[in-house]
Amino acid sequence: MIYLPKPERLSHSANCIFSPHNLPILRVRPGEIVQVETYDAFGDQLTPDFDLKKLLESGKEVYDNPVTGPIYIEGAEPGDTLAVDIIDIKIREFGLAAISPGVGALDGWLSTSPAVTKFLKIENGTIHYRTDSAKDLTFPAKPFLGVVGVSPPLESISTVTPFQHGGNMDVADVCPGNRLFLPVGVKGGLFCVGDVHASQGDGEICGNAVEVSAQVTFKFDILKNKTIRWPRIESNDEIMTVCSSKPLEDAARCAFRELIRWLDEYGISTNDAYILLSLAARARIAQIVDPLYTVVAKIAKEIIA
Repeated sequence: MIYLPKPERLSHSANCIFSPHNLPILRVRPGEIVQVETYDAFGDQLTPDFDLKKLLESGKEVYDNPVTGPIYIEGAEPGDTLAVDIIDIKIREFGLAAISPGVGALDGWLSTSPAVTKFLKIENGTIHYRTDSAKDLTFPAKPFLGVVGVSPPLESISTVTPFQHGGNMDVADVCPGNRLFLPVGVKGGLFCVGDVHASQGDGEICGNAVEVSAQVTFKFDILKNKTIRWPRIESNDEIMTVCSSKPLEDAARCAFRELIRWLDEYGISTNDAYILLSLAARARIAQIVDPLYTVVAKIAKEIIA
């Protein structure tokens, strides 16, 4: 196994953008297993003694979704598809969630919300949320990758923004046991990952999930000369397409259009796929807080086998 630690120092140009201009910090071959260490969405800066309010008042650098990478995958070329098997995600024993002023999906709080930080204990696969009234609420930890992607072919894109390269999709289906497909835009792919979530509600409406640092284990493969337009996900039971756009209905239209294209590979015509998805598909609103919104369209494999 190849181990890649998180960067000793963060910089916005190296760790907060997906860019064809960033130099790889690791080279791997297809089939090799890689374990990558990541920061949380705030760059591991927040502690019970130094919360978001103090960070914003301190004048220190605020890092949004820093990533570890880029990783160069030998043999990956533009027009290929990078297949990423997510083998495992190990998270720490606490996470945090926050309200950031000006960030979130609900109008009214955007301009008036204070900086609020909640620190949450994670124990035996259970997340403990302590309310302001001292009530202890619990729900299961279901870790996944919030930010994951490859370099865009031409321009640099912030790790806050999702697009065809992947990025800040916040899709809970990008989790252990599933396979993520990404369109290769530059030689080597230049794969990066960060912003692991211990849990997240669909929509991520306040702008944060249960943010954690993590160790993520991957295996890479290259599908030569197979071109996809947007990220795809495959689980044991479903195939899924991921699109990000604005307004939300454009993201949904794109995701379903991409799923129709994928169904062509199963021998299902465009018209049949259009009808079938109207009858049997499911959709997930992954997030509605980033510069572009993300929708996942999915269908059960047992229907199309």
